[in-house]
Amino acid sequence: MRRIDIRLAAALIAVSIFAAGCGHKLIASAGEPTVSVYPDEDTWQKVADLKKQGGMAGMIGGFGQSLAAKQVDDKTPVNIVSSDDKGSVVEVTDGPNKGVKGFVPKGNVN
Repeated sequence: MRRIDIRLAAALIAVSIFAAGCGHKLIASAGEPTVSVYPDEDTWQKVADLKKQGGMAGMIGGFGQSLAAKQVDDKTPVNIVSSDDKGSVVEVTDGPNKGVKGFVPKGNVN
């Protein structure tokens, strides 16, 4: 009976450590209260390219960002579904946007 208790305790500790290590959060850019979560990486790339052009194209890129991306609060917990050198596909795990999936640029998730 004592062996089972020790094994159960060890298993619970292992699960706790594993769960704690999986916690990722969104990180807003300096001065921003939210993070833009795009439907996919291609949409993010198109909006970023427009914003880089400046002028009228830059304004359209900013407007496109507000239409295409969901704004999610800073420090919202997420699971990383996949990632590459440009960013990650995440799923929001808590808060009012729970269940939202999308692409987040590399600097906006830890």
